[in-house]
Amino acid sequence: MTPWKLPGEARLALSIVVNVEEGSEMSIAEGDRGPEVVDELGVAIHKPIRNYANESNYQYGLKAGAPRIMKLLNEFGITATFTAAAQALEKAPDLTRAIVAGGHEVCSHGWRWIHQFQMDEDTERAFIRKAVTSIEASTGVRPYGWLSRYLLTDNTRRLLVEEGFTYHMDDFSDDRPFWDSSHEKPIVILPYALDSNDMKMWTAPSLTPGDWLQYATDSFDWLYREGAEDPQMMSFGLHLRIIGRPGRIGYLEKFLQHVAARPDVWVATRQQIAENWAAQNPAP
Repeated sequence: MTPWKLPGEARLALSIVVNVEEGSEMSIAEGDRGPEVVDELGVAIHKPIRNYANESNYQYGLKAGAPRIMKLLNEFGITATFTAAAQALEKAPDLTRAIVAGGHEVCSHGWRWIHQFQMDEDTERAFIRKAVTSIEASTGVRPYGWLSRYLLTDNTRRLLVEEGFTYHMDDFSDDRPFWDSSHEKPIVILPYALDSNDMKMWTAPSLTPGDWLQYATDSFDWLYREGAEDPQMMSFGLHLRIIGRPGRIGYLEKFLQHVAARPDVWVATRQQIAENWAAQNPAP
């Protein structure tokens, strides 16, 4: 296993990832062929009409969910990575200012939260560049990481390298960073995790918040245990409109309390983790 030391001799790097997609999802109002089909109710409307109900469901994440999440992050002194669609930040300036004021990292989740994998090379390059320009204008700092919506193309990683990105999240193959040197310039791959993601409570409605918390703490405990010999990384994905609900937010608080009670945990942004890894393990 590749040698890796974490700051303060920590045994686990915890990466808390808050997805900001609200306001950038598919919509007839944005010129898309149909409305957003990702709906907590599981009702997929494929007709070209405005789905006002689902749009309001996403707005809940900005109005009510985000303040609850930001408050918890502040209370626990946590610096997180916000994987944000650029358009979502443009439409939510108050949240954007709070993210910047809290010293959080913004990782690009695309210009909009749409299907990038359907784009040809020129369209995808323009999509990436538009996201960089927008996020830098909104936050004052360009993004260095990228997370696509679901899938990527054969060109995605090469384009990210060409556009100055230093790490990429579209991978689920490990619990530690690694290099991809298949392009002109290497890029750090920071694997993401879907199994502990709060989206499970949308895609698997039978999963209760208590079930999700148990799975998340079990994941944390096992990686923490392994980290005594070789440091590990845990990716913990959240969504404003999901975990920000009053019946769920308390379970995030319980998870953070569980983490805070353990010594030797480095809670860091993904950019910090990528830089730490690259400094100790130069690209091959």
